[in-house]
Amino acid sequence: MVNIDLTGKRALIMGVTNRRSLGWSIAAKLHAAGAELAFSYQGDRLKGEVEKLTKDIPSARLYQVDVTQQDQLKALFADLAEAWGTIDYLVHAIAFAPREAMDGRYIETTRDDWVTALEISAYSLVAVAGEAEPLLAEDGAMVTLTYYAAEKVVPKYNVMGVAKSALEASVRYLAYDLGEKGVRINAISAGPVKTVAARSIPGFMKMYKRVAAVSPLKHQVDQTDVGNLGLFLLSPMSGGITGETIYVDSGFNVMGMDLGDD
Repeated sequence: MVNIDLTGKRALIMGVTNRRSLGWSIAAKLHAAGAELAFSYQGDRLKGEVEKLTKDIPSARLYQVDVTQQDQLKALFADLAEAWGTIDYLVHAIAFAPREAMDGRYIETTRDDWVTALEISAYSLVAVAGEAEPLLAEDGAMVTLTYYAAEKVVPKYNVMGVAKSALEASVRYLAYDLGEKGVRINAISAGPVKTVAARSIPGFMKMYKRVAAVSPLKHQVDQTDVGNLGLFLLSPMSGGITGETIYVDSGFNVMGMDLGDD
């Protein structure tokens, strides 16, 4: 058995909301591997939850950051530059679209909802990478979270599918830019996982059950699967992988249809 030892490494995890968050699942694996961690969260309402999650993580640094505010991003990375000097790993687990943009038809998407979804769910990765670049170690790595709807139509996912397409394209372009420094970036496409955000998608439970029935491994993808993959993609074990979208055993490759509506 090969153990991944990240003692002395430092990682920033952006977008943790609760224990079911995929960002938290990756953070837990990084912590178990010995990495020092910092977390960013959006808004006062999440502060207490993130503090509870991280209370047993020594020296965890917590930041309240709105990724649509460039000055807040600059302040975050300025503080990390002073405290750490460099960052080895960065996890981008940030996405949002207004609920009303996912209730109707995609053709009914408003300009404001479209801009909001694309700015928070896709452009934020570009903004974060730009601020992080001077701090990223030469063998550093970034991971973000995407979804199958970036490639195929998933009814009711609507503008978030478009945002995930932009996110995946951004991963490829950022891989080209950051590769000159030896920094890698990849996306994880996890399929249906029971998170608070996923369960707000109309028809989610129908898709969740169907995918498990037809997946090659015949099991429900969970937070542990995503955490393990995130750890691998950030660690030196995946040193030759960048600019890729990596699928967890999702079943979409054999499902034959999309199920997004009840």
